[in-house]
Amino acid sequence: MSDTILVINAGSSSIKFQLFAISGRDQLERRMKGQIDGIGTHPRLTATDTGGNILIDATPSAMDVSDVPSALDKVLAFLREQIGGRLPAAIGHRVVHGGPHFSEPAITSDAVIDRLERLVPLAPLHQPNNLAPIRAISERQPHLLQVACFDTAFHRGHPEVADRFAIPEHLHSEGVRRYGFHGLSYEYIAQHLAEIAPAFAKGRIIVAHLGSGASMCAISAGRSLESTMGFTALDGLPMGTRPGQLDAGIVLFLLRQKGMSAGAIERLLYNDCGLKALSGLSNDVRVLLGSSDPRAKLALDCFVYRIALFAGMLAAAMGGIDGFVFTAGIGENAPAVREQVVRRLGWLGFDLDVAANAKHGPLITSQQSRVACYVIPTNEELIIAKHTLRALRARM
Repeated sequence: MSDTILVINAGSSSIKFQLFAISGRDQLERRMKGQIDGIGTHPRLTATDTGGNILIDATPSAMDVSDVPSALDKVLAFLREQIGGRLPAAIGHRVVHGGPHFSEPAITSDAVIDRLERLVPLAPLHQPNNLAPIRAISERQPHLLQVACFDTAFHRGHPEVADRFAIPEHLHSEGVRRYGFHGLSYEYIAQHLAEIAPAFAKGRIIVAHLGSGASMCAISAGRSLESTMGFTALDGLPMGTRPGQLDAGIVLFLLRQKGMSAGAIERLLYNDCGLKALSGLSNDVRVLLGSSDPRAKLALDCFVYRIALFAGMLAAAMGGIDGFVFTAGIGENAPAVREQVVRRLGWLGFDLDVAANAKHGPLITSQQSRVACYVIPTNEELIIAKHTLRALRARM
């Protein structure tokens, strides 16, 4: 196999990975994807090739895979077998928060990692897990090029009025500002649109990244102008277990009147709110769509209502709207949710093609629709691989 790029997306108990081969004129071709989950409890390493054929399905012991470093050892050992005993040429990592200073991908170093660790309080569920494999690989393979790719970087070109909170200047200078997230997904959609529909991509597009974590972004001529997420990944739309937009006074109420600690509030906001709290059933939209419980309907109605509400805000930020894109797990796979959103946006000129929506598009609006709406699967891993390859070539 030719030189390869490994892409890693690490969570608290799992590591997802994809391997890309570098071919031709620096073309990237995905060769496999996989994950090792159940780290420390019931580990399982699985991987498939591009045809869906199983390359490995192993269940090492919890003692052998007790933490992220040992899980990485298993992944790298498997990959070495697949690519002729060699390591990848470089590794790209998804890192949720780049703060105010990282506006583009960064080659990792001890100094870079230390700087990113200071952002852990802004993304406590994601940042520590994103950084753990970078440190582990640096210790084991210090000469292997690693590149951190940030979910916040795509939004760093926002106008100042979009990123400012109405707070004292010293807090803003310390980094308390709106950042926006899911930038790797939005970057992919912007690039993909430029390839498949250049005229459309030059317009004013709202992209809805709807998954367990959900946000929306206003993209004008390929650049992010505004996003529903702010200082942390708690803001904006209600999500699987996160509340979305929340009056700050609620946090004060929980502190003063309910006597909750900061840690308890953090756990509540990240783990016990959102669709899970509204429905009392599940944070999984598939479960809610299949339920007859009125609270399941309420949760979905609130989700759709907020999507439509924020669409108006994002359209205002761009001075109008020329198109809309659904992406990510819910956006790509839940036609009922898409239908409700598009019907709520009828006042903006949307006219749904019901049959096309049922088949997942890609175009789900009719010929009479004044605004086009697409369903486009996202590919954050490919964006990370591209950034990593660029860094690799720049170093040569």
